[in-house]
Amino acid sequence: MITLPRPRSGRCGPAALALALSAAVLCSAPPSSAATAGGVGDPVFPSLGNQGYDALAYDLSFAYRPDSRTVDATTVLTARALTGLPEFELDALGLDVHTVRVDGRPAAFRLHDEKLTVTPARPVRRGTVLKVTVAYSADPRARPTHTGWVPTPDGFAVAGQPDGAHTVFPCNDHPGDKARFTIAVTAPDTLLGVANGTPTGTERHDGGQTTRRYVTRDPMATELVQVSVGDYTVRERTGPGGLPLRDVVPTARAADLEPALALTPAQLEWAEQHLGPFPFETYGLLPANTDDEAAFDFTGLETQTLTLYKPNFLRRPEPQIGSHMMHELVHSWFGDSVSPGTWADLWLNEGHADLYGLMYRYERGWPDSGGFTTLTDRMRDVYARGDQWRHDSGPVAAPTAADLFDSQRYTGGALVLFALREQVGAAVFDRIERTFLQRYRYRTATTRDYVRTASEVSGRDLSGFLDDWLYGRRTPPMPNHPDWTVTPVPATARGDAAPRGTGTL
Repeated sequence: MITLPRPRSGRCGPAALALALSAAVLCSAPPSSAATAGGVGDPVFPSLGNQGYDALAYDLSFAYRPDSRTVDATTVLTARALTGLPEFELDALGLDVHTVRVDGRPAAFRLHDEKLTVTPARPVRRGTVLKVTVAYSADPRARPTHTGWVPTPDGFAVAGQPDGAHTVFPCNDHPGDKARFTIAVTAPDTLLGVANGTPTGTERHDGGQTTRRYVTRDPMATELVQVSVGDYTVRERTGPGGLPLRDVVPTARAADLEPALALTPAQLEWAEQHLGPFPFETYGLLPANTDDEAAFDFTGLETQTLTLYKPNFLRRPEPQIGSHMMHELVHSWFGDSVSPGTWADLWLNEGHADLYGLMYRYERGWPDSGGFTTLTDRMRDVYARGDQWRHDSGPVAAPTAADLFDSQRYTGGALVLFALREQVGAAVFDRIERTFLQRYRYRTATTRDYVRTASEVSGRDLSGFLDDWLYGRRTPPMPNHPDWTVTPVPATARGDAAPRGTGTL
């Protein structure tokens, strides 16, 4: 995700997630309380997710009603019970649930505390693969405490990160439980329904309605789901190695946005040189069909295979958008293919995306908004702010819900990676990156997994070095730069937190 510089108010199922959460608690400071009832005990969002089952697949159906601007939907969750389940929960908020069935039988249900509690007609045995069908409706314009819906004048889009997917469909809404998705979108023939992955079929109905179906080849975290309806045009082109590229563009803006969309193939070539082959079956951009500044509080969001953007951002010249586009593209590797085991591991996504986005910028000779023209100069500036950022936003790998998307997770995370590269050298750092991406491809990974990989590849124990950088309250010395200094934190004032996100990328 690229947030705006303004304030904001194989798989890893639950069994593996429990280990990831334990590791996160052990290596974070301070550890969170015991797992909240009904959640998996994530260090940042303890009530998210549900224990007792492992989500295997979601079959989602959305039908947009333009007269009421509402959505009728059905979620079919296939899951494996990890224990006996006399009842179980899905995450859900702001959904008008009509019926719930478990393995075809009607089930009792109740909505409470962002949860949908389901009581099946008969208890589910441990090890059983069950199918849960939830029929519901939703209004994308509604505003509960938080939402993943992005309403547009002619439809909607979805922005589920970090805790909004369950406002769009009932689910096990935690990145530690990735699953495969099929998505069907029904809309009037005058509009286009799109979703992540690859189109697999089109069905026309009486009354001027069309259903389009999509499937994801690889597992996906719930927060990365994208579904959109609007007056869109599909633009197809070819990327490196014949990779199919699919941009979904507001029809009236297609010509205006083409210069930005045409940048993707060259950006992919650069990214693949550093990170290896693109991990998914397709890639593309979705500039949502809205100019509403309040529609979503970010510039771009890395929904898997189809990145969501504010359209007017992409109208700018390449030097003003190229590094941001690279940031979102790099999320295909860090964040989408390898998803965070817990939300405390967000720096793995954003720190890497910022690092490579900055490298791309400076290689092309584009000064950033601070006037810096080299990565070293930018990192020296960030280093000087290190203690203030740690004071205001906590250590890099110990966020709270309130400061999750502060710059400490973005350029602060990039600073940690820069320090690691200075410590081990560029060649070893590149091997660490590729080994990590290959080892956890299509799975989830924690901060501890990255530290372990770095130590194994480098042949030295880097846990102490990286723990100081990731969890320390003071900024450690920068390897190879003994002259770099940290600006002291004023004793009498807390100061403002660093600007959110990558506003200065």
